[in-house]
Amino acid sequence: FFYFPETHGISFRIQISVKEVLDTDVLLKLLFHLPVNYPSTVPDISVTSDQLTRAQCMDVREKLLEEAKKHLSEPMVHDLILWVQQHLKDVIKQSATVGNEKTTLSKGTEDGIWMLLLHLDHMRAKAKYVKTVEKWASNLRLTGRLMFMGKIILILLQGDRNSIKEYLILQKTSKVDVDSSGKKCKEKMMRVLCETELQSQHKRFQMFEVKEYSAPEELQKEFETAGLTTLFSEFVPPLLK
Repeated sequence: FFYFPETHGISFRIQISVKEVLDTDVLLKLLFHLPVNYPSTVPDISVTSDQLTRAQCMDVREKLLEEAKKHLSEPMVHDLILWVQQHLKDVIKQSATVGNEKTTLSKGTEDGIWMLLLHLDHMRAKAKYVKTVEKWASNLRLTGRLMFMGKIILILLQGDRNSIKEYLILQKTSKVDVDSSGKKCKEKMMRVLCETELQSQHKRFQMFEVKEYSAPEELQKEFETAGLTTLFSEFVPPLLK
């Protein structure tokens, strides 16, 4: 326990190891902040772990706060720690299967690498837009390419499933470009061409790069080098028309 006495209540960190989550030990770091009127109000909780994605940590935190509300007016930290040790597995399983209308996850694909191909209609404020995409890819540890060929703009990303989901949310909800009058605006003309798990014949991109291609053949070569010939032939030719 590390205590931080504050005028606004007490904060303390707890590290716990939870066995057998996806067959490995998960080390969870929980930071509880108990307000002055605790336990008649719930503590603020932050959850971090090197073995979980940011999205999974957020899910664990939300579930803990829901649980905390059931214990109002009784000291609850100990109960919450016991609860997370018993239920972490279920929370992670759920968090991996949320939003899976298209693909049902079989065991073991939660920690697979996923791939996303996006088509953007245009970028008015290109320099700023490109910087934003690079920053998101780097923060979410995604690799791939931002590709420009004539008027075609494609974003190809590879990485953790939850990070890909988080990227999509950012891309849809942030003001990334400007409209015709120069006002900041959200991306409304984006299409998800493909979202799928990386197969053994696909190569992993080692980094995220922005590239310009002068001809469709160059673009095709980039896809072929990455073992993505079928992805190219399925989605790119219709855009070239």
